[in-house]
Amino acid sequence: MLRYSFGLLASALIFLSSCRDFVEPNVPYKDFDTGAYLRTIARTSTSFNFFNLANSKFALTLEAVDIEDGKTVQTVEIRVRHRRLIPGVGLRYTPQNDVLVKTLQASDFKPNSDSRFLRTSFEVTAAEAIAAVGLTQAQIQGGDVFEFRLVLNDKFGRTFSSNNVTTNVAGAPFYASPFQYPVSVVCPSDLAGTYQFDALETFCGKTFSGSTTWTAVAASPGSYTVSDGTFGAWQACYPDTWGSGNVRINDACNRLTMSGTDKYGDSYSMTVKSSTPQVLTFEWVNTYGEFGTVAVKSNAGKPWPNLR
Repeated sequence: MLRYSFGLLASALIFLSSCRDFVEPNVPYKDFDTGAYLRTIARTSTSFNFFNLANSKFALTLEAVDIEDGKTVQTVEIRVRHRRLIPGVGLRYTPQNDVLVKTLQASDFKPNSDSRFLRTSFEVTAAEAIAAVGLTQAQIQGGDVFEFRLVLNDKFGRTFSSNNVTTNVAGAPFYASPFQYPVSVVCPSDLAGTYQFDALETFCGKTFSGSTTWTAVAASPGSYTVSDGTFGAWQACYPDTWGSGNVRINDACNRLTMSGTDKYGDSYSMTVKSSTPQVLTFEWVNTYGEFGTVAVKSNAGKPWPNLR
């Protein structure tokens, strides 16, 4: 019995000691070096409107996070370069390396009522960014991207930017400090709606009037599914119904194209003949050889943009 009891006691002691949690040696946390980062509080404006570059801007609200609640920040450089995708070639940068467009000083970071860290808000106009990279507004195209990069310099002579930030600090919602922000040149499109049209010409020689509905494709900004890719020509000429056809009109900076196929698998294209605020006239054609010319009327209070 004594040997049995002693065995149980020894086993219990071994079990309890194995569950003990300890750090050996002690970690000297007080001697650790600390860094700094810029938490993104608000992305006030992160795109340039191609149709209104004069009033477009890149604007952020930032919070400086460091061991002194933001007081180690000396300066923050705002740097930029221009990027364009050349089909069949790849990305072209102007200039190759980013250039300084604006510098924030320590005095630009102020206390706020929401946290203990210092914050600042800034903006860089599209005109400033374009001039900094050595281009003119006439050289900017829809789809271009301006890559803005922040460089934080602290009072200890250290530098923090996108080249030495960890993935967690850059992308995690709590830190939200990528140090790099792509600002795209976008062409807002608002062509969704139901319109009245006149079929001026069809492959069977008939002319008529009707209505067409363009529905925005949520996953593809600037694309609109049309209710009938033949704009009533099948029904007038055969008759036939559009049915399960899926044809889209695509708006890329006011340049219209047509894509997709009808229920028989034939694809579609279009050519804009003329465009006024009141009437958009274009020709559609499919690979079966059917075609038509339609004049689509704008709706009240929503004139057509200068489409082509």
